[in-house]
Amino acid sequence: MNIDDFKRPLIISGPCSAESEQQVYETCKRLKDGGRVNVLRAGIWKPRTRPNSFEGVGAVGLPWLIKAGKELDLPVITEVANALHVEEALKAGFKNLWIGARSTVNPFTVQEIADSLRGVEGLTVMIKNPINPDLALWIGAFERFKMVGQNDLHAIHRGFSLHRKTKYRNEPMWEIPLAFKNEIPEAKMICDPSHIAGNRELLKPVSQKALDLVYDGLMIESHITPDEAWSDAAQQITPETLTELVNGLTIRSVESSNEEIEENLDSMRSEVNQVDAEIIQLIATRMGIIERIGDFKKDNSITILQPERWAEIQRLQTEKGNELGLSDSFILQYLEVIHQESIRRQTKIMNEG
Repeated sequence: MNIDDFKRPLIISGPCSAESEQQVYETCKRLKDGGRVNVLRAGIWKPRTRPNSFEGVGAVGLPWLIKAGKELDLPVITEVANALHVEEALKAGFKNLWIGARSTVNPFTVQEIADSLRGVEGLTVMIKNPINPDLALWIGAFERFKMVGQNDLHAIHRGFSLHRKTKYRNEPMWEIPLAFKNEIPEAKMICDPSHIAGNRELLKPVSQKALDLVYDGLMIESHITPDEAWSDAAQQITPETLTELVNGLTIRSVESSNEEIEENLDSMRSEVNQVDAEIIQLIATRMGIIERIGDFKKDNSITILQPERWAEIQRLQTEKGNELGLSDSFILQYLEVIHQESIRRQTKIMNEG
């Protein structure tokens, strides 16, 4: 499968888990009839948190998806989590594989899968982000596959597990996949709204946000009877709903060919550049004051960290941010970065000599 052969956005869809040959084929057939799906997917092995959960039908389900793909003339893809899965999938005829988040988080597992693909030609491998927000692990997984000669590699963003409760099943943390794209620009970025959202209601806004950020495609789970699905029922939709969802998305162009539009954008971007330069200058001025404070604390044997002062800064600046229409989360993230740099500078001063 060459992603470049498909018009953006690439749409990958199919059931979370293969349950029966009939269920797989009927889902795939209805997706094909909708005319918006480019690649068919189904989970064959399902890594589950608890041992008594449904863990997939196993290798018996591989030919179900292969057969559906051949009859419907669409490429197919499935997840592999170890060397045995790779062996079974290749034997069944799969040319496209993805590595799941629970695998990406473990370098030993990634290396085992990569080694099992050494010397195998004609493959496309997609790698999901690790379950925890660790950019280096994600990039490291790509590097391991490149080292064994697998070069047709792409990324799947499925969100990150956090210890706090949010409206998402997995927090998108859009800044991490964007940072990944900066590091490996040649890799296509696919969004997995199903695992980010965890429920049907959020699928469309997550999908639209991904396309607005110039993602190359979407992987969305579909099932003929979603409420009866053996796994992840709440986040699956019918093939017809999938077609409706994709048709309702706005596909915006990366650049405009209209000279007037480009001129207006350039003008506003120049304003942004000027404001950014002023912000950088103000931050540098702030850090100069921080260093003076560090000298004063050192001379008077005062600790670097002042918890009450830090709490006051957060309170005052979030209040000011609210007045100006800025979210608490944005202000707190900004302050945290500034705070860490302030601590670093004062620590250096405290330990000089």
